[in-house]
Amino acid sequence: MVKILIIDDDPTLQLILKKNLQNQGYEVILASNGAAGIAQAKQHHPALIICDWMMEEVDGLEVCRQIKATRELATTFLILLTARSNVEDRIKGLDAGADDFVSKPIEMNELKARVRAGLRLNQLYKDLQSQKQALEGANQKLQAELDEAAEYVRRLLPSRLKGTVTTEARFIPSARLGGDCFDYFWLYDSLLVMYLLDVSGHGVGSALLSVSVLNVLRSQSLPNTNFFQPSDVLKSLNNAFQMENQGEKYFTIWYGVYDQINRKLIYANAGHPPAVLLSGTSENTQVKRLESSGLPIGFLPDTEYEDGYLDISPGSNLYVFSDGAYEIPQPNGEIWGIDAFIDSLTKTNNSNLESVIDHIRNVNRHQPFDDDLSLLRVNFGG
Repeated sequence: MVKILIIDDDPTLQLILKKNLQNQGYEVILASNGAAGIAQAKQHHPALIICDWMMEEVDGLEVCRQIKATRELATTFLILLTARSNVEDRIKGLDAGADDFVSKPIEMNELKARVRAGLRLNQLYKDLQSQKQALEGANQKLQAELDEAAEYVRRLLPSRLKGTVTTEARFIPSARLGGDCFDYFWLYDSLLVMYLLDVSGHGVGSALLSVSVLNVLRSQSLPNTNFFQPSDVLKSLNNAFQMENQGEKYFTIWYGVYDQINRKLIYANAGHPPAVLLSGTSENTQVKRLESSGLPIGFLPDTEYEDGYLDISPGSNLYVFSDGAYEIPQPNGEIWGIDAFIDSLTKTNNSNLESVIDHIRNVNRHQPFDDDLSLLRVNFGG
């Protein structure tokens, strides 16, 4: 039964209102002054309150203020009974928290109509609050599931290589789930595969596609593919992951194979930023961009890709990265850019990879990144 609280210091009016409202099917609670009314409201949480404006000590305006300041009662519909009719007084009542007014002397049919209207609004507030709580609960569940999925993706990424060839890598998604992915593994004792890919977009769809590609490459399940030949791998990926079958998503990828015995690197590129090889001394660092032409994976079927070849000198560092590492907006409206990024790599070449990331964060003014950022460094040893 809907609860209505009547706060009035006139016992005769109390009884008249109580009888009429009980006849309408409401449960009616009475309070003879403002302080008692506030206490009753906090105890019973009525859906609607009818309160006289003019009462001694705690008047109707103060009742409105305290009721609306109480979180559990903030949506309670509050009708002020008053003989005042000028605009300034009505404004004071509204500012105090009143939702409606009924003029004295009271016309009972009007009061009943305003009570019905107030209860409809109160029910609407309750329904909206219930929907909000349901949405918050669903959102919390979704966020927990996204966190779980993000942790799953992180666990798929490879551990650091140790030995003659070492690796460092960082993955910083712009959202909980990102579209970047990378991997490296030995095909045989002397042949190291390394790649980094960047799926278009962000979120769950991009992450699912990147994980699918990682699993395909890690399991070497592309049919009729020479995994020692990067151009052949990219061609097979392109035929297997056409955008029309992947929710219109495509990806770029840089893929290389390092022959440790002969110190040679063969690589191919499908629309990805060029990898960067830094060699020489800190005083005389040689910079080489490993570029090769090729459309992103998924654009057109039967696309051909080209291999590039490079001799690797001892102690060289190879950097493979996504465009989120350098496409960073600056306060002047320009983009930081790949040239500035490669210059920063040159300056921090002999530091750990976290120094590079710290510099990128400084460039981004320590704001959340607009795009996923992945960075892989391979040191080829002596």
